[in-house]
Amino acid sequence: MGIPRFYKWLSERYPLINNPITENNLTLPDFDNFYLDMNGIIHNCSHPQDDEVAQGLSMKDMILGICRYIDRLVQLIRPVKVLYLAVDGCAPRAKMNQQRSRRFRSAKTQEEVFAKAESEGEKIDLDTLFDSNCITPGTPFMAELHEHMKFFIQKKIKEDPVWQRFETIYSGHNVPGEGEHKIMSYIREERAKPDYNPNTRHCMCGLDADLIMLALVSHEPHFSLLRKQVDFSAPRKSKAKNTTKQVTRQTKELHMQLLSITILRQYLDLEFSSDPDCPDFYDFDRVLNDWICICALCGNDFLPHLPSLDIAEGAIERLVGLYKKKLKHFGGFLTDINGAIHPQRFEEYVVVVALLKPVARTKRPKP
Repeated sequence: MGIPRFYKWLSERYPLINNPITENNLTLPDFDNFYLDMNGIIHNCSHPQDDEVAQGLSMKDMILGICRYIDRLVQLIRPVKVLYLAVDGCAPRAKMNQQRSRRFRSAKTQEEVFAKAESEGEKIDLDTLFDSNCITPGTPFMAELHEHMKFFIQKKIKEDPVWQRFETIYSGHNVPGEGEHKIMSYIREERAKPDYNPNTRHCMCGLDADLIMLALVSHEPHFSLLRKQVDFSAPRKSKAKNTTKQVTRQTKELHMQLLSITILRQYLDLEFSSDPDCPDFYDFDRVLNDWICICALCGNDFLPHLPSLDIAEGAIERLVGLYKKKLKHFGGFLTDINGAIHPQRFEEYVVVVALLKPVARTKRPKP
């Protein structure tokens, strides 16, 4: 899920971080390691991404769709050293609470959609509907998918020369931890090895906004995120009733883009280092940790956002502007060299944040 509206804010403020690519793009950079956060792919290939009533696909169609989509991404990026496929395992307690409330809302919304469809005379066969809640660790669906994924990976390594170039690591739903956090644990373990190459080029595929934060906090100089291309100004298309057509449309064409964490780091370094209030003890990696900590005040999967802070109403600009003014006065950073929060400085910063006047909410005009 990530941070609501964070990606849109980031893309509008730093537009050069996004680079659209196609399957025939010859300018695509080479990557050593390619990481797949699998749950987004599973959702995309198994059911429509809207609230319309649609009959479920067969298990065979879902498995084939997932395998084809993975192979197309691999053929697009063609990593040199490692392919890491991570499926969400058992999540931390804070995330489980968030998932539970989200699924209650989803069930309530589904009831309303069923009632609307029946009032319009549409017949609903509940036995053939796909419940997306089954995409969670320990369900029969995930157990069957797990076995198919192991077979698919073995088959590709045996038959496909592209897959024989790199090492493939698969972390299934039976391994605890969310997919993106398992990927970051792997990167940290590799960084701790004495023979690690600091110029390793990483690429991670996933739509969650918190992947941007995880990529930044890794402090890797060469990191990119592979995401679906999003046009925020485009109107929503009309929804088709056919499930197969909807899922095919979601996965047919790879309208992808690379979000360069490297360029984003340069943007942030320039913004902070050129500020008139920049202190003499400026250290970009320490400031970057502080920036990530500040953005977390706007909420994420593990923390509720502060009620007076909304990204759409300029919350990050206000928080960062306040941080720039107060950093020299603090005499140090909000976080230490390992990322742990400095209690006294952070408390002083939060007290100042609490004194900020909330932005008056304006009602959006009806279309």
